[in-house]
Amino acid sequence: MRTFGIIAVILLIAMFITSRFIAPPPPREIGFASGSPTGAYTLAAEAYALVFDDKDFTLNITTTTGSGDNLELLRSGEVQAAIIQGGTSRPTDQTEFLSLGSVFYEPLWVFYRADLAPEGMTAEDIRSLKGLRIAAGSENSGTRVLAEELLDINGISANLENTGGAEGAAQLQRGEIDALVSVSAPNAPFVRTLLADENIRVLSFKRALAYERLRPYLKRVVFPEGGLDLANNLPSAPIELVAPVAEIVVDKDLHPALQSLLLEAMSQTHSGGTLLSEPGVFPSPDRVALPLADEAERYYESGPSFLRRLFPFTMANFLERAWVLAIPLITLGIPLVRAAPPIYRWRTRRKIYIWYKDLRELERRGRSTRNPDLRQKIRNQLSALQAEVGRVEVPESYTDELYRLRAHISFVNQLLGNIDRQEEEPITSESAV
Repeated sequence: MRTFGIIAVILLIAMFITSRFIAPPPPREIGFASGSPTGAYTLAAEAYALVFDDKDFTLNITTTTGSGDNLELLRSGEVQAAIIQGGTSRPTDQTEFLSLGSVFYEPLWVFYRADLAPEGMTAEDIRSLKGLRIAAGSENSGTRVLAEELLDINGISANLENTGGAEGAAQLQRGEIDALVSVSAPNAPFVRTLLADENIRVLSFKRALAYERLRPYLKRVVFPEGGLDLANNLPSAPIELVAPVAEIVVDKDLHPALQSLLLEAMSQTHSGGTLLSEPGVFPSPDRVALPLADEAERYYESGPSFLRRLFPFTMANFLERAWVLAIPLITLGIPLVRAAPPIYRWRTRRKIYIWYKDLRELERRGRSTRNPDLRQKIRNQLSALQAEVGRVEVPESYTDELYRLRAHISFVNQLLGNIDRQEEEPITSESAV
């Protein structure tokens, strides 16, 4: 125990020193910017928060008006992660933020009043929006950014109103605007309402493939006939749409463990598929506008790390951070462990061999003296030494060496006794004469 205890103390000291170089643990909570309280972004964020709660972490959700606000919150440092619409980030964001991947398609819906069709409006070409009054979301929303982009590449202008979503849908039904452009999930209540309204039409993008090729953050998707309601066949025909992806973006300094936890939450929430994507498509590293985080690259290549598949999240995170301990501990531990048996043998034998110094000194003094009384005192000391050695405890495998020492003590005692007898014999002979 003493031998291995010393080794354990040395290793503990080494662990204490190297622990100073371990990466700090992740914070227990982070801020996450979502979107409108009832929107798809917030629903996704709430699902992520449940995964965080299960791992004893907290995801603080901040609702906003959309991607523009989310990016501003990231830039100001008020949140550390957000969900944004693909294509809404600035070039300067490339150095400050990282992407964890895309999580679902978010189709662009273009609804217009049916009574505009006789004036040249078609259901296949966005160029027919020229000159119309269009509700395209707030100026900071991802919908506004995409609407302006599509109008610009088509070389047309229109009057864009700062309303959108459910409010824009109500204005369209009341005839206050001519068209509504909205990036929304298919299950948004106002989308269903407008698809069921006979006075409203939806634009089908005949040139969706061209948009996909020209803008990598867009994807051509087809919303199936009857996708919302098979019984009432809503919609009554397939709708060809273009869809940006919703992308999870994090601050570049966000702890890798929290990036990994977000990736796990993304996988649990979105891997099941939707009406616009098959199961297993999301989360995905494709069609992201910002650089993909290293943690995300590893995740998409090989899934959760080996340790995270074996241990709870907190334990796995500690082990992954503590890898810095491995090299010095192995470097120091292997020779120490290999040295332990020789050290143990040396310490055990030392308990025996240390007595030989006293034995040799007593023998030297006994041989050199001519005083019988002094020699007798030395023999008494040898007897005491014999008794003291008899109380020494050693493992059974070393008993032979202990008894060899005791035999040597007896030998020296007898040797000094023989010297006494030899010195007495001449005296006896002279008396007889």
